Amino acid sequence: MIVDCAVYESGRRRPGDLPILHACEASRRDDAFVWIGLYEPSQDEFDSVRREFDLHELAVEDAINAHQRPKLEVYGDSLFVVLKPARYCDDELEFGEILIFLGEGFIITVRHGEAPLHDVRVHTEQRPDLLECGPGAALYAIVDWIVDHYLPVVSELDRHVEEIEREVFSPAPVTNTAERIYELKRQVLGLHAAVVPLAEPLDLLARGRHQLIEENLRAYFRDVHDHLLRVIDRIENCRDLLTSVLAANMTQVTVRQNEDMRKISAWGAIIVVPALITGIYGMNFRHMPELGWRFGYPLAIFAIVLICFALYRYFRRIGWL
Repeated sequence: MIVDCAVYESGRRRPGDLPILHACEASRRDDAFVWIGLYEPSQDEFDSVRREFDLHELAVEDAINAHQRPKLEVYGDSLFVVLKPARYCDDELEFGEILIFLGEGFIITVRHGEAPLHDVRVHTEQRPDLLECGPGAALYAIVDWIVDHYLPVVSELDRHVEEIEREVFSPAPVTNTAERIYELKRQVLGLHAAVVPLAEPLDLLARGRHQLIEENLRAYFRDVHDHLLRVIDRIENCRDLLTSVLAANMTQVTVRQNEDMRKISAWGAIIVVPALITGIYGMNFRHMPELGWRFGYPLAIFAIVLICFALYRYFRRIGWL
């Protein structure tokens, strides 16, 4: 359950492992804070952490059960933040979930799904000047990492949208284009739901609405917020473009169906001519003057060929064949 537990003093990590029972005590020291990383803890496993840091029961319930939308909530003197990292794996968009408890002298991260934070911690430990700002610096590092990883996901979505555009407007129709558009639009909407709700919490952090975020960190959160807004713009562009592509695809299908119907109607009209003539002379009435005529048969065949050829030329001229 416990991935890492460390105390940072004056922006540097204290050597050695820190037991959970001593974490709360270490967090009360000046110029120090504790960073605890947990992975999919159960109720019983998380209970000791909850007691040590006096975490709110509603936030704890959300952290254990997961499946929350991105949000920022205030519980007394602490913050509860929910983040939704995303990644592409085998053309499938996968989401993880990171839930963060931020308080005076501590930050607790609870991870669900594939969203490892080890690289974030290692990278942040190389910035002691940033870690001197307290646990808010760790929160910034996590949010910045998640927002940066949205960019390759959006780029992959853009690539898929371009491929679908080429398929829709290609001369050779693709049978499952509509299905691919719906699947891609579902992914775009899922990413939209994971990214857009994060804009307001980041704006609040950038404006310094919470005392746990030091003034020196506000510029960093403003930068992340600006990056997030760019990601949101690209996601919305993808969504609008997919809507247009879907409408264009439906129009293309309708046009192709109309073309097929015109071809069927034209060939049907041509086939009716020999069927009509042969049907008349196939009635076998006794008193039909043409039956005893020596040139009746070749003339009927000539009339069939001539009329069918004339109809064929006409339908070709008007674009039905």
